[in-house]
Amino acid sequence: MKTVVCRAPGELELVERPLPHAGAGEVLLRVRRVGLCGTDMHIFRGTQPFLQYPRVMGHELSGEVVSAPDDSGLAPGDTVFVMPYLSCGTCVACRQGKTNCCTNIQVLGVHRDGGMAEYLALPERYVFKTGGISLDDAAMLEFLAIGAHAVRRGGVRPGQKVLVVGAGPIGIAASLFARLKGGQVTVLDAREDRLAFCRSALGIGQTVQVAADDKARLSELTGGEFFDVVFDATGNVKAMERGLEFVAHGGTYVLVSIVPDRISFADPEFHKRETSLLGSRNATAEDFSEVLAAMQAGLVPTGLMNTHRTTLSGFVDALPQWMDPAAGVIKAIVEV
Repeated sequence: MKTVVCRAPGELELVERPLPHAGAGEVLLRVRRVGLCGTDMHIFRGTQPFLQYPRVMGHELSGEVVSAPDDSGLAPGDTVFVMPYLSCGTCVACRQGKTNCCTNIQVLGVHRDGGMAEYLALPERYVFKTGGISLDDAAMLEFLAIGAHAVRRGGVRPGQKVLVVGAGPIGIAASLFARLKGGQVTVLDAREDRLAFCRSALGIGQTVQVAADDKARLSELTGGEFFDVVFDATGNVKAMERGLEFVAHGGTYVLVSIVPDRISFADPEFHKRETSLLGSRNATAEDFSEVLAAMQAGLVPTGLMNTHRTTLSGFVDALPQWMDPAAGVIKAIVEV
């Protein structure tokens, strides 16, 4: 089967590999769509902290069942999506239902080879029917679930003032689900094209471009009180450190980004606000269900989000081009 391997930072290669074999309790999946994620870009750059090379990327997956265990509820030909966070089920996090931060987690495309290939075998408990949505939409469930999980972590309530810093795909997802929860959402980003997308596609009424006066503008928008919940989705250390300045007294700061660095805050600023500081990692089956229901209800503008596409063979040349901000990628999909 054809497979795309990232051998080292900046090195992609299309190779032939043997077809995988589905073991006991596993589904053999014919991969049909793979969404490109910021994680994949970090892998290509060499800035993903949990990864060893070589690696087959790809964790935003949809496809068709080739074979499945008799008691799985799946049958050949079913269209499915994948929850790519393979958890142990027994550690301290899993026992609390927090499989997204399992101590032994194996994320497809990061800790183990993912789905940038024609076929994939994986345990049946991570494979779910699409419920009538398209293969394209199903490949977008994962990044949207990360945003939905972050919003659930932040406990967004109707009427709260919410700031999302970073309008990439994860920030867009957090903005969307914060708005669906009734939050009054503002988005901060350096790129006007991303902010324009948030206004036109998501209906976000307030956007602010990073500039010398951006803090003053955010203050003005909130009557000097700033935001009840702030989400950082930038993947930028300086932005993550600065975001604390935008949290209201008694507010919550949710770090969705991950960077291979330390981050720090001025303790007086953190302490005087009695800030709740939260990390948000991956997503759970509950978050995927929430996103699927929102898609089925027509609440997610997936057609507008899917801005670029290519084939598995074309991905090797397309990825370096897509990483240029001038390409304007929101969500790129690889057809397999």
